[in-house]
Amino acid sequence: MSDAEWGVVRDAMPIPAWMNGKGGQPESYCHRQMLDAVRYLVAGGITWRAMPGDFPAWDRVYAFARRWGAQGLLAELHDRLRGLVREEAGRDPEPTAAVIDSQSVRAAATVPASSRGYDAGKKVPGRKRHIVVDCRGLLLAVMVTTASVQDRHAAAPLLKCVRDRHRKLMLVWADGGYAGRLVVWAKEKLQLTV
Repeated sequence: MSDAEWGVVRDAMPIPAWMNGKGGQPESYCHRQMLDAVRYLVAGGITWRAMPGDFPAWDRVYAFARRWGAQGLLAELHDRLRGLVREEAGRDPEPTAAVIDSQSVRAAATVPASSRGYDAGKKVPGRKRHIVVDCRGLLLAVMVTTASVQDRHAAAPLLKCVRDRHRKLMLVWADGGYAGRLVVWAKEKLQLTV
């Protein structure tokens, strides 16, 4: 990250419990280095053990990402940064509308059969990612299933998750794959117009 990017990220970072006097062991590494390492790993699609020597040891970075992920701190950081991007564009930090869709992705032969399926509509063996974004294309939620899962079946738990996290959300745009009982269910249970 550049110094300007780090300035924004540092101000948006959630505060770990140990810094608020709520117990736990203080972290003994620089958050900037850890976040840079995680970003490098995600952008490059590398394995943890392939982390270059410029970063802290891979097992320390892995422990950081796992701990912050389990505590919801990485998701909170993501949500705060998304809110800042939305505010900068002149929008409310919380979205009121979203778009849901899915994409089938061919799985490698090394992917276990238990997590693969076959999307008969697209003729793709593999997995399917279901994504909800705001109107600017910023990620709100994602779920990965086998490719055989129908869009409307995966949408129910995904929409519930999004609705729980974004209370101002009222409208979700979707294609014809989400038609049917999902529309009625979302209106009755989640007060969402699909």
